[in-house]
Amino acid sequence: MTATRRLLSCICQARVAYFQASQENKRRAESRIDLATLTTYGAIVLGFVFIPGPATLLTIARSTGSGTKAGIATGLGIAAGDLVHTALAIIGLSALIATSALLFSIIKYLGAAYLFYLGLRAIFEKSPANVLARTLQITPGKAFRQAVLAELLNPKTALFFLAFLPQFVRAGNGPVALQLTILGLVFVVLGFLSTVIFALCAGRLGHLLRRNSTVLKLQGKIVGGIYCALGLRLTLQHR
Repeated sequence: MTATRRLLSCICQARVAYFQASQENKRRAESRIDLATLTTYGAIVLGFVFIPGPATLLTIARSTGSGTKAGIATGLGIAAGDLVHTALAIIGLSALIATSALLFSIIKYLGAAYLFYLGLRAIFEKSPANVLARTLQITPGKAFRQAVLAELLNPKTALFFLAFLPQFVRAGNGPVALQLTILGLVFVVLGFLSTVIFALCAGRLGHLLRRNSTVLKLQGKIVGGIYCALGLRLTLQHR
């Protein structure tokens, strides 16, 4: 009888342990961003960061005017500013979703409208002719500080993060703050890597952009098309 009881006790303990492990695995799975969402997000972000935009052009201008180190420092400064904007977006959106799901939805729709506005503006806006004009030599440290300040004081960047990140938040993927943190970090890391690549290739790329104004015009159309597509994506999405 004693041996039987011990055997039954071991079986019960094993079942309890198995159940607890299953629940823990399920909880962990639900607290992660699903692979499909992360893959889609990563692909879109890659499109953003590797299509020449303001951050890219600033990095190229610094790199061609003050050297590769200044260009990389500029990219690092932009990334630091984006980290701050990500943190502010996380704090604001997390508090908002905890207070009212309706307000969070309103923010998402306003964000979609803002993205669509940015898209139309980028498509019809004329590219400045002297964007890549050579600037005075500055140190990498000064280039970093200027880039951080420029990014922090750019309200369009803050509005972009508030508009863009919520589009990839899913109710079943865990805490909103954690999702926004992961999405924001992915954006910052990929953005910094792209600016480093552009800084290293600034010599040839800067020469191409200065010689061919059509490239500058096309980049505005492409970026604008991506913005508009993201705005329409949310507008046409079922609840």
